[in-house]
Amino acid sequence: MSLRSNLGRVKGLGSAKQGVHHWRVQRLSALALIPLSLWFVTALMGLVTAPHSAVVAWLAQPHITVLLLALVTALFWHAQLGLQVVIEDYIHRPGRQIAAQLVVRAGAILGALAALVAILKISLGIS
Repeated sequence: MSLRSNLGRVKGLGSAKQGVHHWRVQRLSALALIPLSLWFVTALMGLVTAPHSAVVAWLAQPHITVLLLALVTALFWHAQLGLQVVIEDYIHRPGRQIAAQLVVRAGAILGALAALVAILKISLGIS
């Protein structure tokens, strides 16, 4: 006895087996963003009155650089995954959906790369 409809059995269509992975990755990135965001906001509050040189020295510390790189990566990845779901839910024309997905993905990649390069330049003292 199968729970699939007759049409479903004939077409052989079913789950693409990708929804659970997408859901898990989005939840994992959200879980990673909780402590990273709390750390970042707390650190920024301590640096509000600090001079530029102190902020650069803070950022140049290896563990701070790694945490910032992790924050940026998780943030852009999570944002791209969330926007992908919104596009899939609200844009119904296939051509527009693909175009929107490409724009979002390109924007997320370019934004993440720009932020990662900026962090690394400051951290490594490259002007």
